[in-house]
Amino acid sequence: MTRAARLVELGKPLRVEDVGLPEPGPDEVVVDLAFAGVNPVDRYIAEGRLAADGPLPRTLGSEASGHLGAKPVLAFGAELGAQRDGIWAEGAVVPRELVYDLPPGVSLDEAAAMGIAGLTAWNVIGLAEVSAADRVLVLGASGGVGLPLVSLAASAGATVRGQTGSESKAAAVRAMGAESVVVTDAGGLAASAADFRPTVVIDSLGNGFTAAALSVMAPRGRLVIFGASAGAEGTLKLGELYRNGHRILGYAGLRITAEQRRKGLEAALLALADGRLRIPIGRVWPLDEVNEALGALAQRAGTGKTLLRLG
Repeated sequence: MTRAARLVELGKPLRVEDVGLPEPGPDEVVVDLAFAGVNPVDRYIAEGRLAADGPLPRTLGSEASGHLGAKPVLAFGAELGAQRDGIWAEGAVVPRELVYDLPPGVSLDEAAAMGIAGLTAWNVIGLAEVSAADRVLVLGASGGVGLPLVSLAASAGATVRGQTGSESKAAAVRAMGAESVVVTDAGGLAASAADFRPTVVIDSLGNGFTAAALSVMAPRGRLVIFGASAGAEGTLKLGELYRNGHRILGYAGLRITAEQRRKGLEAALLALADGRLRIPIGRVWPLDEVNEALGALAQRAGTGKTLLRLG
């Protein structure tokens, strides 16, 4: 038996209850779990906005850290919590191919944030081809992915400016290596970043933020968009886009192959171990308060990665 956070009915609060662990099948292992990441996608699944055809009831959660025997590991896979039982539990049966050994020096709490926040940050910085010659503007820099993005861009030697909507979160952005922080909404972004002339914009916000960032981006700049938390639609000035030779690149984390996921995650874990990538941990909630954790995430309360303590 194991304690687990179960989705019983779409759109209803999760239930934390005892469930039986099935016998592992071929190429499956039992992982004893310690911490789990809480992500917007988990809330979308709980609400039925994603994976609504998955089995019910089922355990949610796609990323968690713990032990396989005596070995510290990360378990992560987009199918976990969506098409099969996930890993918001004290223990879980997981396909062996979704288990990653942790390098020395990586803590279990940081590892629990790597499947989504760490991997996304690593792949986005790579897609943007960030180098020491760049001026990087990170939109939504105080978020769970934004802070690791700032750390990676700064580690690459780039000059980094972060955007956040709250003055109380600016210090966290600076602590990750941003040389400056602007506290503004979409309406004030162009004026706040005009002097910076970013060569790279990392955008998780969309809506009016995208157009404002493009309006001040240096010629031949690159914008990588991987989310639209401020709104999924926006209006762009196409002449401004093509006359400046800008490139807009989309990162779709759910579309990467299993091989790409493993290669990227193993590289990101090494970057975490040697300090190039940093994962600040925010609030750690007990498993029994999983619904409160999801609510706090929706309200964007605090900075750093939201975790569940499982074991």
